[in-house]
Amino acid sequence: MKTFEKLLLENKAWAQDMVLADPNFFSRLADVQKPEVLWIGCSDSRVPSEIVVNAQPGEIFVHRNIANQVITTDFNSLSVLQYAVDVLKVNHVIVCGHYNCGGIRASLKKQNPNLLMVNKWLKHIKDIYRLHEGELDALGSEDARVHRLVELNVIEQIYNLAHTSIIQGAWNQDRRPILHGWVYGLQDGIIKELISLPPGSQLSPIYEYADVA
Repeated sequence: MKTFEKLLLENKAWAQDMVLADPNFFSRLADVQKPEVLWIGCSDSRVPSEIVVNAQPGEIFVHRNIANQVITTDFNSLSVLQYAVDVLKVNHVIVCGHYNCGGIRASLKKQNPNLLMVNKWLKHIKDIYRLHEGELDALGSEDARVHRLVELNVIEQIYNLAHTSIIQGAWNQDRRPILHGWVYGLQDGIIKELISLPPGSQLSPIYEYADVA
């Protein structure tokens, strides 16, 4: 059996199980989505957002990319953020990285001439490394540098979120959402909280919007 055929069969089995447990499950989901959370995670197949927090369909609005980045010139992530915050009215935005992230590890190496688009994406993580070069280079091994850069990257993405007009506008108008920076352990499945920014958190003035609505 081919992989895609197995996926289709598993889908049918899952749907049947859900209906047996709750006959109105799909009709209720089809009506409207009201997630409380936007999850910005890594594309890594080992970190499925809903599964690692035991969430049900409809509970989390999800955006994933390589190394869970929030790049303020990326219309894809910004459109997801705006829809989640301004339309779905989520109360929490989570950036969840994970230890031993391949994107983070690759960013500590020279650029691969065969992966031009990936290089451009990872360049933002290289910038984070440059900002913390002394701390990272003082660590004893590559694994230790990757471990710490995973954490620094999550923290940086939280501040990238806070620097957007989308988040600052929602903070000023609705006193939401809370921003959470988490990291997931592949070896034990446990999530560690690194940072939390509630509405009104102090930012450097150069990142504040003068008259954000």
